[in-house]
Amino acid sequence: MLQRDNLNNLVRGTTFFQHSGIAITFVFMPIIASVVAKSVFEIGIIVASFAFAQILTETYFGRMSDRKAKRLLFIRVGFILCAITFGLHYFADNTTYLIIARLGAGIASGIMIPPMLAYAYEAGKGKSKVASVISFHALGWLAGIVAAGIANDEKLIFVVSSCFFIIGFLISLKLPKIQTEKIVEKGIIKKIIVKNKFLFSSLLVRHVGAAAAWTVLPIMLMEYFGAELYQVSMVYVANTLTAFLVMNLMSKRIQIQNITKFKIGIGMTVIVFVGLALITEWWMAWPFMAIVGCSWAFLFIGGNFHLMENNPRSTSTAIFSSTLAISTVIGPVIAGSIAYYTDYTAVMVFAIIVSFSAFIISTRMKSEKPNEVPI
Repeated sequence: MLQRDNLNNLVRGTTFFQHSGIAITFVFMPIIASVVAKSVFEIGIIVASFAFAQILTETYFGRMSDRKAKRLLFIRVGFILCAITFGLHYFADNTTYLIIARLGAGIASGIMIPPMLAYAYEAGKGKSKVASVISFHALGWLAGIVAAGIANDEKLIFVVSSCFFIIGFLISLKLPKIQTEKIVEKGIIKKIIVKNKFLFSSLLVRHVGAAAAWTVLPIMLMEYFGAELYQVSMVYVANTLTAFLVMNLMSKRIQIQNITKFKIGIGMTVIVFVGLALITEWWMAWPFMAIVGCSWAFLFIGGNFHLMENNPRSTSTAIFSSTLAISTVIGPVIAGSIAYYTDYTAVMVFAIIVSFSAFIISTRMKSEKPNEVPI
């Protein structure tokens, strides 16, 4: 039992520093991009470049992780490359350099995210325990956002981010190898997508709206409502803290089907964007960002656990993560276009429409027993 708890703590630590390193730059990237970009549309391109690179790597390396059954190799290589590429952001002083840096960071993070999630799932014997371990994904985001607020410097956060990845790499060296079966069957990716088409399509549509909203929200809070960088950080803390708490509740108290969790998470998103479209002060975003955290906890745990129970784990979670990345490419470009011709509030209206559409799609999903339809 003690050995199992120690393993879980190592996975918690690795997950924590993985996501804190990403979060410290991700949330404030629209603000950082606005310094070098010449238009809102360029900001959208810069923000989207990170996710575009993830699309190219997550599904491929997630599939390789299942095919080679070598989770730790991809996790450790990803940490090293992230420490380098996120650190290089420090020297990006124009649009071209910043886009190159974001592309490199997207590739590096895409290598390790799916194998890390699969490893965390396989390391925990009880499914309730796994939810608690994976909740450090949200806690890492919380720490990254708080660290960015404390640093309050657009250059220093890249140095801190690189340090987070180095610490995560050092912890990952202590992770033991877990025996997993090699999955070499051809056509796995297509089979997973077809089998879970309503999950992936509803996730895609929902996150297009969310990515559009997150592209303009930090700028909206600062330009419309006079928020400082640390106040924007405080708003986002409500999101990540709530996600962490709700994910932990799922390990003990929230015992409902994973499909139902996912649908609840998608549906709650609509409430968020209605609220954000109506706020008149920066602090009014707090309760709605808390709802975001709750909705993310439901859809992330519900969606990923459903996939891992019924499909090859690293490949299916890689497709989940790549779906988010695709949305994060499309969303910022749409946000930049809408904001360029109208205003930031119109972006929130767009998010309301697409998130409601996503909920309608998610209602088509059907429950299934674990491994009922093996691949």
